[in-house]
Amino acid sequence: MEIPVYTVDAFTNLPFKGNPAAICPLMHELRDDLYQRIAAEMNLSETAFITRVNPSETFTTGSRFRLRWFTPTNEINLCGHATLASAAVLFKHKKNLNPKLVFETRSGDLAVTQQGGGYVMDFPLNPPTQEDANDFRDLIKVAVGNHPIQDVYLCGQTKKLLIRLSDSCDRSVLTSLKVDPVALQSSETSGKVKGLIITMKGSPEIQPGYDFYSRCFAPWNGIAEDPVTGSAHTVLGSYWSKKLGKNKMLAYQCSSRGGELELEVRPDGRINIFGESVTVLQGTITL
Repeated sequence: MEIPVYTVDAFTNLPFKGNPAAICPLMHELRDDLYQRIAAEMNLSETAFITRVNPSETFTTGSRFRLRWFTPTNEINLCGHATLASAAVLFKHKKNLNPKLVFETRSGDLAVTQQGGGYVMDFPLNPPTQEDANDFRDLIKVAVGNHPIQDVYLCGQTKKLLIRLSDSCDRSVLTSLKVDPVALQSSETSGKVKGLIITMKGSPEIQPGYDFYSRCFAPWNGIAEDPVTGSAHTVLGSYWSKKLGKNKMLAYQCSSRGGELELEVRPDGRINIFGESVTVLQGTITL
């Protein structure tokens, strides 16, 4: 069996930046254990598998597809960068003819349209609720040490915990954090948290004018640090939109690779996430 595979760097216009995803367009469904083994072999934060909803259509003519995401250890419910990368493969490499693609996923229908040099994803908004920092003191200590924090929020829907560094902190505090993934995972075993977001207010007055910065960690899903996380921005977009009093925001995720996301929180309770992508590899998995 031969399976086509593309490695796409998402949320960037430069190779080796952003977040790489492996994308496999499949003519037929595979067994779940095979999906997982391929994802482990690719060893990226996510490997995505695209299949056709209507077998009479092709990857060029179809407008609806099924999409599943796997980390090296498990299947997940929502992934932004691998959705953007999947759309890029269909539009760029499969020459899809439709103005909009819809992916059927564990998080419902997700639509992606082309816009300029990138893609706009129509995602659910996942508002977090404020929590008592003392309830997560061990995790917070592992994550940020003795640096001052301003807010702790939890999104029950995505199981992502958001820690906001104090506005007195410089961006270098966020970028220089050394988070131990093993200690992080062992500090929270209740199952309430499956991902950690550390965020801080941006510098909108300095070009290009980022409204906020973040880093994301998910050792509970086999990902020590995720380079650029679309799903986390369904939480961050909700949080910062309320804190900043604005619906359109420019965000930067400060991993070593780095990535940029344009966000628009909509009145219908969803969020548009815009990003660019670069394909760095095309190949074939032979089984």
